[in-house]
Parts: sequence; structure tokens; C-alpha cells
Amino acid sequence: MKLLLADDHTLFRDALVQYIVRAEPDAAVSLAKDLYEAMALLESGVEPDLVLLDLRMPGMDGMNGFRILREKYPDIRVALMSGVAESYDVKQAMELGAVAYFPKTLSGKAMLKALQLVLAGERYLPIEHATNEVMPSYYNGLERPGGESGAQPPYPHVRDFSAADPLKITARERDVLVQMAKGYTNKEIADVLNLQLATVKLHVRGVCRKLGARNRTEAALKARELGFATAS
Repeated sequence: MKLLLADDHTLFRDALVQYIVRAEPDAAVSLAKDLYEAMALLESGVEPDLVLLDLRMPGMDGMNGFRILREKYPDIRVALMSGVAESYDVKQAMELGAVAYFPKTLSGKAMLKALQLVLAGERYLPIEHATNEVMPSYYNGLERPGGESGAQPPYPHVRDFSAADPLKITARERDVLVQMAKGYTNKEIADVLNLQLATVKLHVRGVCRKLGARNRTEAALKARELGFATAS
């Protein structure tokens, strides 16, 4: 098993490598912190059986980075991982030639089995049996990571705002909205939620789109109208 793993979250990257190596001692995993390093490794002659790309890391620019890598190395199998992907991201990636999509909500055991399946020549797209939809990259507040239906959401400090539910606002986007409604800047939100600034900006764009807001200020006003400012 020869992999090229590109992800800007060091903790996730290192944890995944350790899990893979423990299960597959002969595995060879090359590491990159962004798309630029991944491309440099491929240009240097690294020949992985599979490239794993984080969808939201530096250099990806949405699907543009993935598209460029596919065009330059059409014979290399490429899979995407994400912690914030929406279903349309996954659909577009598969249409562009991704051989798999791995949500970061997968357990280590499930991830390893999926990798083995893909390395055997299959394509992998996880489907939730309850909804028959692509498995989300985040927990939507209806289930715990263990799959206990009706359990408390993984972000217990975020209330269940029924007015926002039809908009398909994710649990993490709600976290961000709560802070936006309080008037926090993106940097302050990143500090409070222990997120990267780029990740906060991504969520802000997402909630603006879902709320039909033209800008961040308008989204914050709508968030207050929905009651997000009262969340603890």
C-alpha cells in the first residue's frame, strides 16, 4: 500500500498515518500539508497507489486544484477527504474522476476498510441507510458519532433552531452563526471555536448562501432574528 496523504491538519494527518501503519506495517505513506507539496512530491517521482486530498486545504481552491491534479496526472487514482463537504461537492468530485470520497466522520476501522476497497480497484461513496444520501462530513445534531438516533447533538451548547433547519445549516455552521450573531469577527470566532481562520471564512460563506444574505453583516442580522444571539 503506497499512499500520498495531503492534509493541512497535522493532528488528523498523523493520527491517520499511525492507524494505517499499525494495521498495514508495510504501508508507505508520503505526507504533504497542502496541494502544492502534493504536486511537488508527484513531480519528484513519488508513485502512490492512491492520493488522498483534503478538499479544503490550501491550494485546492474548491475543485480547481483537484481538476488540475487530475489533468496533469490522469493515471493516478485520487480520492477526496473532508470534514465540511456538502453533497454537491461530493457529486462534483466523483464526476471529475475521484475514485472515492472519505468523510472525516468515518472511524479509523471504517476508513481502513474503505481504503482497502479502493486499492482493490473499487470506487467508494458512503451512503447513509436512513436517508439514502451521501454520508455527511459533519454530525448534523440528530445522531451521535456512535449512531444513537435521537441522542444529544455533539455540540450541546447549540440549540435546535427549527427556523434554520429547512436551510440545512450544519452543526458547525450553527456554532459560527452563534458567534456572528454576537458580533464577533472571523478571527474572534476562530479563537473561540478553536478553528482555523480559513475554516471560519468557509462557514461564513456557507451560512450567507443558506440564509440568502448578501454579506456577513446581513447574515449576522438574520442570525439574531432567528435567535442565535441567545444561544449559550
